[in-house]
Amino acid sequence: MAPDGQAPTDAALTALVLEAAMVAARVILDVYARPITAVAKLDGSPVTEADRAAEAVILDMLKPTGIPVLGEESVAAGIIPDLGERYFVVDPLDGTKEFIKRNGEFTVNIALVEQGAPVLGVVLAPVTGETFIGDASGAWFCNMTGGSASEKRAISVVSRERLRIVASRSHGHAALAALCETLDVEADVSVGSSLKFCLLARGDAQLYPRFTPTSEWDTAAGQAVLEAAGGVVITLDGQRMRYGKGDLAFLNPYFVAAASDELAQRTAAEMARLLG
Repeated sequence: MAPDGQAPTDAALTALVLEAAMVAARVILDVYARPITAVAKLDGSPVTEADRAAEAVILDMLKPTGIPVLGEESVAAGIIPDLGERYFVVDPLDGTKEFIKRNGEFTVNIALVEQGAPVLGVVLAPVTGETFIGDASGAWFCNMTGGSASEKRAISVVSRERLRIVASRSHGHAALAALCETLDVEADVSVGSSLKFCLLARGDAQLYPRFTPTSEWDTAAGQAVLEAAGGVVITLDGQRMRYGKGDLAFLNPYFVAAASDELAQRTAAEMARLLG
């Protein structure tokens, strides 16, 4: 809750989420400057000191709102709050494999979900400072420098006759080549973490098909940014990707993110065909 006992406004929530992401980024960069040690979680995915420290900072900063938080590392530790219809979704370090590789393509992801839809999202890349924001006011880009954000500028999706497709640097799929051929893709842009959604939101690419598993914390913030920029994220049945699925893994179905609904629907149908 806000200091006066009133629920925070939408603008105040966006400002808080942005601040939490910036503080978490500083924590991550502190670990990034030292030798990185990773251990495997029960699902086999890696986790580092940075993941856990960043999530602790974010949880502490969001706690005064009274809104439940679904955090990746909390879930890994068996801590799952009663989420209800409104909750934050946090991936404190999306792209841990990229973090370990030291290629800079990892992000802090914080989203707010209401009634199954992400309505606010911040995706911040600690190394470059690139920061993407999506909320009811639109989609925005700024750069985090010296602990503060530069002036925001509006971003939006861009349609192209020949597509640029975003492929995952760490998660490929055999059907991707066939899909690119069918859709007459001009170029593929390989990038890690939820930056894939953000490239679409900024108009640098038009399509992000996902053939491999993700969880809610991997996608909620990116989906919020992309949808605020005019894009769409749908599952292979053609419906908007929803949150609050109720299973303990919080797994998403396969999905496609795109600059337009027409492109998303066409791609989803082709993906379904390729997957049999």
